[in-house]
Amino acid sequence: MSETPAPIPADRLHFATPPVHATADEERTYRRQRLAGALRLFGRFGYEDGVSGHLTARDPEYDDCYWVNPFAVPFAEMTASDLLLVDGDGRVRHGAHRVNQAAFGVHAAVHRARPEVVAVAHAHTVHGRALSALGELIEPITQESCDFYRDHALFDAFTGAAVDQDEGPAIAAALGPYKALVLRNHGLLTVGGSVDAAAWWFIQMERACRIQLAARAAGKPVLIGHKDALASRSQTGNDLVAWFSYQPLWNRISRAEPELLS
Repeated sequence: MSETPAPIPADRLHFATPPVHATADEERTYRRQRLAGALRLFGRFGYEDGVSGHLTARDPEYDDCYWVNPFAVPFAEMTASDLLLVDGDGRVRHGAHRVNQAAFGVHAAVHRARPEVVAVAHAHTVHGRALSALGELIEPITQESCDFYRDHALFDAFTGAAVDQDEGPAIAAALGPYKALVLRNHGLLTVGGSVDAAAWWFIQMERACRIQLAARAAGKPVLIGHKDALASRSQTGNDLVAWFSYQPLWNRISRAEPELLS
């Protein structure tokens, strides 16, 4: 009988980690490509609803400037070169399209309030809006929903499209230090220290809403206890784990649709 192969040293096994870039230009290119990929995934998942929904990424060099998807360009067709560079006052500094001023005002306020946040995601999804219509938070009923346990909040108001200049700061204040926000009668918003993390939290939050609504429709969900929910969140509820979790989605979209990188 042949001998069992010798163990392969751990340092010879591939293990992707978030890259560190030598220049702001390299970091900018990376963030724009990841933003375009996240938008395409959101399109695939059915998160697009007319011209609603935005993903933004902080520019690594220019103060109070953010990359964002242009107004009325389909998520599924987004490329890195389509993205706009917009300052915190909503003025386009780079790009060929208009920006949704009402939506961008919310993102700019969140970015300003949370300087450590690289990306913000918001979309009008089916299950997110359904849960938001109940004015409720995500309950700790699965391992994944525990990622949001005591790490998300409710913006308990509805004012329609965010055209009031005070709306963005109010939403940022409601978000506070958390990773996510339920906007009552509106939808979901997530943030992250990378585009990948913000996108992953949004995808996970939408799924958690769907599971919670389904479980409640079937019966009375059994809540995970406070101690166990906190322990679960400590294991999987951080941005590094979110980045790792997002990589299969990124690999799939970037390989299937490499034109998004252009």
